[in-house]
Amino acid sequence: MANAPFGYKTGREVISIHVGQAGVQIGNACWELYCLEHGIQPDGQMASDDTTTESDAFNTFFSETGGGKHVPRCIFIDLEPTVIDEIRTGTYRTLFHPEQLLSGKEDAANCYARGRYTIGREMIDAVMERIKRLTEPCSGLQGFLVFHSFGGGTGSGFLSLLMERLSIEYGKKAKLEFAIYPAPQVSTAVVEPYNSILMTHTTLEHSDCSFMVDNEAIYDICRRNLDLARPTYTNLNRMIAQIVSSITASLRFDGALNVDLTEFQTNLVPYPRIHFPLVTYAPLVSAEKAYHEQNTVADMTNACFEPGNQMVKCDPRHGKFMAVCLLYRGDIVPKDVNAAIANVKTKRTIQFVDWCPTGFKVGINYQPPTVVPGGDVAKLTRAVCMLSNTTAIAEAWARLDHKFDLMYAKRAFVHWFVGEGMEEGEFSEAREDMAALEKDYEEIGTDDYADGEGYDDGSSQYGGSYDARTRTNASTRSSKPPTSRTNTRNSYNTTPTSKRSNRR
Repeated sequence: MANAPFGYKTGREVISIHVGQAGVQIGNACWELYCLEHGIQPDGQMASDDTTTESDAFNTFFSETGGGKHVPRCIFIDLEPTVIDEIRTGTYRTLFHPEQLLSGKEDAANCYARGRYTIGREMIDAVMERIKRLTEPCSGLQGFLVFHSFGGGTGSGFLSLLMERLSIEYGKKAKLEFAIYPAPQVSTAVVEPYNSILMTHTTLEHSDCSFMVDNEAIYDICRRNLDLARPTYTNLNRMIAQIVSSITASLRFDGALNVDLTEFQTNLVPYPRIHFPLVTYAPLVSAEKAYHEQNTVADMTNACFEPGNQMVKCDPRHGKFMAVCLLYRGDIVPKDVNAAIANVKTKRTIQFVDWCPTGFKVGINYQPPTVVPGGDVAKLTRAVCMLSNTTAIAEAWARLDHKFDLMYAKRAFVHWFVGEGMEEGEFSEAREDMAALEKDYEEIGTDDYADGEGYDDGSSQYGGSYDARTRTNASTRSSKPPTSRTNTRNSYNTTPTSKRSNRR
């Protein structure tokens, strides 16, 4: 594989890893969109009459072979073959390298323990070898985009194993997750709360940033904004693809303010544990409605702060924003952006934490959004994707924790996990970590440092919990829970402390 030797964007490669059924199906939608954006045909050849893209724009996501074929820098992984077989026989079957499509023979059966300890462990070495072969030709690897669901067996169990291995072998590279979060009402598996909390606990220190999307929120957006009475997963996945495209547009196309993957972490993640931004995309309108709307920069920006447009079911008016990243693309003038942000700051419903006075990171890219022919979203000259780190996301965690508690109080379904080699104590340990995460969000939202106490000796008013948010990897983790949270953890604890600390 060879990289194009010219242009200023060479050496900014991103490798996409699609795990489990949800990850693979989102991958289908993403690569369909990337090919359209870069003028690449389903067989990997560049369209001869294409004049819209810069000569080397595709190098972020594609590598070019000696024969002029463009091969996606990605890998698809599932523990059972059905979903990946759809790619092997689908429209884009000749686009992907056959060795990039890795499938096993036995499913994880919605069980985190099967995906992590038994079935998944058999595949992990082959997957890491293939990822190594993808990274070797890269001259300046930016990082990894990982697509998966929280609730599935492969998406939770195998993904947690994979993230640990990526941290060991590519510790300095950015690892961004796009995760399908369990919806409040709609559910595809009874054991979703178990899988989600176990996975979040094991990947908390290995993931740099996790963009969460819940199906119910997107269903509502499809019904309300796009007039789709019965949205399919294809409709949902194409919407997610637009978000991923917006986040990576700066790596691929020219713009006034370009943002790379590491900039997201720097501006959105105040503490390593608090890395779950809320995603919003605007405008999401059908072709019929688009003709009757102005779609100004101010309108788009205001739409991003409406609860109905959030990709996770939670109300940002109940929390405070720590940081906001606005990624504009298309026909955008910086002056309009500044005016729109100044207007947002005057609204009383949009509150920022006192310790983050700046609040906004802006990216401007000149490439307008591309739409899939026959798709649901109208073709527009401009769009914006907002990534916001807000304490309101704690609502979603609290909801999930409550579902976990209801089942675990009766030890329902636990035997399936224990039977795959998992210790029952892992459930309690994971749940304690989630209680600590909720507490972290709660503390961040309270601005109680005005009196200046606790700063003379270099420590903070949060005491030990600050250490928890500044832990960066397994080697620096304390074996004991932070002191300020001891009561929170012990109030939930169902196993002896000595056993729990030994496992840590």
